[in-house]
Amino acid sequence: MTHWVIMPVVLPAILAPFIILAARYHMGIQRVFSVAGVLALIAIALGLAVQTSDGTVMLYQLGDWAAPFGIVLVGDRLSTMMVLLMAVLALFVLLYAIGSKWDERGRHFHVLFQLQLMGIAGAFLTGDLFNLFVFFEVLLIASYGLMIHAGGNTRLRAGVQYVLFNLLGSTLFLFALGALYAETGTLNMADLAQRVQLIGADATVGIRVAAVLLILVFAIKAAIVPLHFWLPSSYAEAPAPVAALFAIMTKVGAYAIMRVYTLIFPVDLEVTAGLHGTWLLPVAMLSLAVGAIGVLAAKKLDRLVAFAVISSMGMVMVAVAMFTQESIASALYYIVHSTLAAAALFLIVDLVRQSRGHLELVTDAPVKGAALIAALFMVAAIAITGLPPLSGFVGKLMVLNAAFDDGLTAWVWSFVLVSSLLSVVGFARAGSVLFWKAQSDGAPVPEAGRPMPSTLSFVAVGGLLVLLGVHTVLAGPMYRYTTATAAQLVSPDTYISTVLDAPGKLSDAKAGDH
Repeated sequence: MTHWVIMPVVLPAILAPFIILAARYHMGIQRVFSVAGVLALIAIALGLAVQTSDGTVMLYQLGDWAAPFGIVLVGDRLSTMMVLLMAVLALFVLLYAIGSKWDERGRHFHVLFQLQLMGIAGAFLTGDLFNLFVFFEVLLIASYGLMIHAGGNTRLRAGVQYVLFNLLGSTLFLFALGALYAETGTLNMADLAQRVQLIGADATVGIRVAAVLLILVFAIKAAIVPLHFWLPSSYAEAPAPVAALFAIMTKVGAYAIMRVYTLIFPVDLEVTAGLHGTWLLPVAMLSLAVGAIGVLAAKKLDRLVAFAVISSMGMVMVAVAMFTQESIASALYYIVHSTLAAAALFLIVDLVRQSRGHLELVTDAPVKGAALIAALFMVAAIAITGLPPLSGFVGKLMVLNAAFDDGLTAWVWSFVLVSSLLSVVGFARAGSVLFWKAQSDGAPVPEAGRPMPSTLSFVAVGGLLVLLGVHTVLAGPMYRYTTATAAQLVSPDTYISTVLDAPGKLSDAKAGDH
């Protein structure tokens, strides 16, 4: 057992109360500890990713209680990769929040930020479904506080809608957990993987209900159509750094689907046969289309980016829904790309807001720094729409290639290509209106121009775009890594044996029970 696995959860959990107790009225000290904490989190996550890169599964038993009786955290290639992605994203988001002074516009930004990181990291690392629910609630509470940061009636209404919809998901989650526990007597994921296999074909009703409820809950978190209604308003109205951090939130839902429906309910499981492919792939393709149409029809830049997130999640879920090793590998590559691209776009939206004073897609006077902001927008738009040469194009090629093994190849290719075309047109229209038409119309520059965004803000956005470039250049090694990760995911024997065979308190009782 290693203690490092719990550190991504413990570190922000310690920092949050420390900041509120020791540095409540000292913004400079809050910033120092918050940045230092995120840097330490990156170092820990990188160390965990390196340790698990050879296929090792790391286990932490809280109180040294053996599974399935005790709470366990599990670090494998997938969970550590997602924690590392979260930590790297958090650094650039935090730098932008400091540079733009968003953290000064409300109370307890850094405290809530750390609690949000704690909830996301816990969701990725937990080996227990009930504790996945607990971490979902932690990140829900923190995300609501972050969403209404700086106040405003519009932001408050969007926050209430966000909370109510996610509370509905939490209620369904509890129902699913109750049904699972009633059928199996456990909620440990590794233990569930074994016990569900023992359920006979004549006793599948309860377990199928639980499986359907779980996939509905995770679909809400992943904003899959038609359960996506909470996302456009919530992400558009949230403060820019918060919306950028939320780019990883929908990936929590995708992660949960990949974890649960390869470990507990794999495609070859007779009890839940047909559950995966019956409707998940069609609604994923529908999400692609709805997101792209939303991009094309958007009248404000923040809404346009929010619908681009829905479309990108549709792309991720198209790959996941095929549930092959190749498709999951392409989904993991695309998850990294879409998280970085969406976060960069939300921050660029805020740069545009600072420069123009509004986000309406209408012709306006040119603004200071428009050339630099336009360049950043163009790179991010190329990335999110999947145009060459950036990682979005590479990721879509991976997904399309994986679709050759699926019976719906023609449908997948049609939806992906048409949706990409609509997104390209939508982003091209937005960029033309925001940055080109203002110059070509010869509108006069206002005498009292708005101040330029801070250098640190541009550094944060530029850093995310540089990471996208690195993700493109290293596409080969990254795809090999995600392929090995997908192989470990679809063959979870090592995961199960590491969790259930580890020594600890009540290990003898556990052995007798099995």
